[in-house]
Amino acid sequence: MKSLRVLVLGGSGFVGRHVCEQLVRAGHRVTVPTRRASRAACVQTLPGLTVLEADVHDDAALAHLMAGHDAVVNLIAVLHGNAARFERVHVQLPERIAAAMQSTGVQRLVHVSALGADPQGPSMYQRSKARGEAVLQSSRLDLTLLRPSVIFGTEDKFLNLFAGLQQILPFMPLAGSGTKFQPVWVNDVAAAIVRCLQDRHTIGQTYEACGPEVLTLADLVRHAGQWAGCPRPIIPLPLSLGRLQACVLEALPGQPLMSRDNVDSLRVDNVASGQWPGLAQLSITPRGLGSVFKLV
Repeated sequence: MKSLRVLVLGGSGFVGRHVCEQLVRAGHRVTVPTRRASRAACVQTLPGLTVLEADVHDDAALAHLMAGHDAVVNLIAVLHGNAARFERVHVQLPERIAAAMQSTGVQRLVHVSALGADPQGPSMYQRSKARGEAVLQSSRLDLTLLRPSVIFGTEDKFLNLFAGLQQILPFMPLAGSGTKFQPVWVNDVAAAIVRCLQDRHTIGQTYEACGPEVLTLADLVRHAGQWAGCPRPIIPLPLSLGRLQACVLEALPGQPLMSRDNVDSLRVDNVASGQWPGLAQLSITPRGLGSVFKLV
């Protein structure tokens, strides 16, 4: 496999750091744009990786970044915000990416979407993810879509959130406690992205990136508490009360721990549909929570 020049959008984030490490290890050259170079300190020391300061929401800057690359990986996403923010990041940015790629002659794109992407989904997040996919599928690029379930790892913001809450709360009020997930290890997602870039047979495909275990949200929260050494009783809440709780959290300064849109996403399970190929079709045997973290 020849060395590729890969532009990784979102390369300084949780998933992006692992993608960059695996791309570099495979012998590829990587460029990571960021608004502030200090945000990419975690990947700056990787050999063959270049960090550039740029605003990827600026059309001219994005087109300039594309030049000289063989492929693009888009990892940029948001979990919180209003309809305008979801539209800007999940729909308008893919439109900009497609336009910049077409103007510079770059054809290959691996786009990380979400397992729950659905134009009729209950949350703005899920609906905007589906619209972003549709934009790219109509672009005639050499596109591969990856739809991961909730991604876990030592630095994730999901299990660590619930671990942190259990360190300060006497019990865990939990809306959507019975919602099912198929958590996938961040290194398996990164490996899937690298495999897609290296195998042109993946062009035009959508892959569901899921782990081997189906666990409820309550299961995941319970495990998070055990790993943190402070498991708390879980008090299931109806989704209506969960939305009220999230409304209060949204009113607090800073990014909310949980938003009403997050709660709306819990109305549907986040597990593989079986409609699309999975990690096995990329020759990846996914690892479960218990093989990565010690379960108590």
